[in-house]
Amino acid sequence: MSAVGGPGEHEHLLDVRDLAVTFPVKGGGLLRRTIGHVQAVSGVSFTLAPGETLGIVGESGCGKSTTCRAVLQLHRPTAGSVRFAGRELTTLSQRQLRAVRRDLQIVFQDPYASLNPTMPVNDIVAEPLKIHGRWGRTGPGRTGPDRVAELLRIVGLTPEHGNRYPHEISGGQRQRVGLARALALQPRLLVLDEPVSALDVSVRAGIVNLLADLQDRLGLGYLLIAHDLSVVRHLCDRVAVMYLGRIVETGTRDDVYTRPMHPYTRALLSAAPTPDPEVERRRERIILAGDVPSPVNPPSGCRFRTRCGMARDRCASEVPALVDRAGGHPVACHFAEIREVPRDVDRTRPEQR
Repeated sequence: MSAVGGPGEHEHLLDVRDLAVTFPVKGGGLLRRTIGHVQAVSGVSFTLAPGETLGIVGESGCGKSTTCRAVLQLHRPTAGSVRFAGRELTTLSQRQLRAVRRDLQIVFQDPYASLNPTMPVNDIVAEPLKIHGRWGRTGPGRTGPDRVAELLRIVGLTPEHGNRYPHEISGGQRQRVGLARALALQPRLLVLDEPVSALDVSVRAGIVNLLADLQDRLGLGYLLIAHDLSVVRHLCDRVAVMYLGRIVETGTRDDVYTRPMHPYTRALLSAAPTPDPEVERRRERIILAGDVPSPVNPPSGCRFRTRCGMARDRCASEVPALVDRAGGHPVACHFAEIREVPRDVDRTRPEQR
């Protein structure tokens, strides 16, 4: 399978091809035998250019976070290739990965759980510099404390925050500390694992605007995992939609949001509320039947077919390839061009339900 979207081969910052991650399922008893495998990620391919943002969206459990952790080699892939700046990561030892990880950092979903509660903010931000031997001098005429103060300023905090502990600052400020720590080693790629979902609505906009500003100033590449489709639309250049471990549609932000072609993408977008009450009243919503199948035993053929109103016999016997069906807009659906209302799907206006 070819990588999805993006620029030419020589311009890739990240090139992921046919990525697969499985986890063993252990049975009960003393022997704890493996009785099955969870196919968390299966055949995922995408590229990312320097300074670009790729958003990965989908329901909980679809493999978004596992994909990104496999990119960082926090989960070792079962199969596939992950090339960062032309270097294959899946074959590197832990010692070799340590040097590469200076360029690959992650910002976690929960800003409280990801910070050491026994360390003041200054020490949290300084830790990467100390681990990677950059504490003594971080540049001409600068030392570690100078760099920490600069990082706090960059993310909108003051030196006073550096003397506080995580429980003494707000959720939005904690997420800014997480960002400062991730930026300490001047990475080229940030994985943003739902960076605003644990925050109050009132502070989300500030963090989203900060992420956009940092990308403009520092030229960072972002791999963004998010449930909030409005955040994805604001930050991302391209969007990849995942369902049960596979990418089912990808394209530019405008392509995916204005011309969704996969029935699952259409259902996701139909569920997103709009701020205009008139538009909201007229909005039609696609309600999918049934539950997400188990990744231990996914459906044959198209994994979405058990919830899709357009499913036919072909969907059960043939896995749809993720191929370009509309000028740079790849979709994994045998009937992507069909725009009719799916059968057996409750598609109604909210006030009629």
